[in-house]
Amino acid sequence: MARRTAIVGIGQTHHCAKRDDVNGQELINEAVMSALEDANLTIKDIDAIVIGNMDHFEAINYVDGWSVDGSGAFMKPIMKLTTGGTSGMTIATAGYYHIASGFFDVVLAIGWERNSESDTTAAITTCCQPLIERDFFAGAIGPLAAEYTNYMKRFGATEEDAALVSVRDHNNALNNPYAHLRMKITVEDVMKSPMLCYPIKLLDMCPRSDGACALIYACEGKAEKIAPKPAWVHAIAGSRDFVYMGEPFQREEMFTLERASERAYKRAGITNPLKEIDVMELYLPASTTGVKWMESLWVCGRGEAPNLIRKGVFNMDGELPINPSGGPLATNPIGATAMIRVGEAALQVMGKAGDRQVPNVKTALATAFGSCSWSDVTILRDTKP
Repeated sequence: MARRTAIVGIGQTHHCAKRDDVNGQELINEAVMSALEDANLTIKDIDAIVIGNMDHFEAINYVDGWSVDGSGAFMKPIMKLTTGGTSGMTIATAGYYHIASGFFDVVLAIGWERNSESDTTAAITTCCQPLIERDFFAGAIGPLAAEYTNYMKRFGATEEDAALVSVRDHNNALNNPYAHLRMKITVEDVMKSPMLCYPIKLLDMCPRSDGACALIYACEGKAEKIAPKPAWVHAIAGSRDFVYMGEPFQREEMFTLERASERAYKRAGITNPLKEIDVMELYLPASTTGVKWMESLWVCGRGEAPNLIRKGVFNMDGELPINPSGGPLATNPIGATAMIRVGEAALQVMGKAGDRQVPNVKTALATAFGSCSWSDVTILRDTKP
């Protein structure tokens, strides 16, 4: 039986388009030191480390060795992982399994990205299938635009519905001192922003950020001594599908997210996510996904999400607040983006989210999204599983 495991420390950097005040190792160390301080631990208390990013973006190989001066991994076991856009949650999941397996008691997980020193478009286009994907779905904006165009046609959703999601998340980010984009916007601002690929406009899309996040996991027996209120891991689930990259975006559902969330709900004993989950931190690369993907999280039926968004159900004062941190629309250091979702969900459960805190959070959900429509889900609670 897996050991009960909880998040006991969360740290992240201040994110922006270019952190020219630090190098890569210093950026990582900023998040590590913040997490250690949050848990009132030192690096000596850490048994093992897991680290990762979109390493081919920065063209840095063997990140585990390269980052030692920042991660504190000298003479400690360290593992490097990367799975595209889902890297952050993959790293977090590995941190959990390092402890749940019984191998270690306290583990540090680190996700990071220095997008200002990378060429995202070149990396994606040179890593895709050269005869097909390079011309069609080498990147995120095109497939996401095709997905929402199909959804609008089928269910009568509008560009304004997506704009409401953008307004919600950007304005939530005003309460997050770590967010990259902190600006008050309106639906009109979104609609007037430059068109990227119909119907996605500039303010519908996530930025490219420099930043890092670190989480500290601890086993039962130690977690309660480290944190007054640990965030206990109740369920982790993922879904991968190596089909032609464009195909998932033409379907009615985001099937990998449906599979992952269904598995996570079953493991956590959740039957009505709208009623039983108090807050969600979702990996929404574009505001359009904040409309269509709500249905793939089983929060509502097909075509019902736009009406819930218009009613404010997912606002900070709504029935199910989404992305109190501002989400990826405000901050997107790719290798850390999904880990930030887990960290922000943990902060909500622990009651440490500051001005972005949702009252009385007992159950929080975080998601990850990556290339080929990969999806991951993590469910945290304030009580042991």
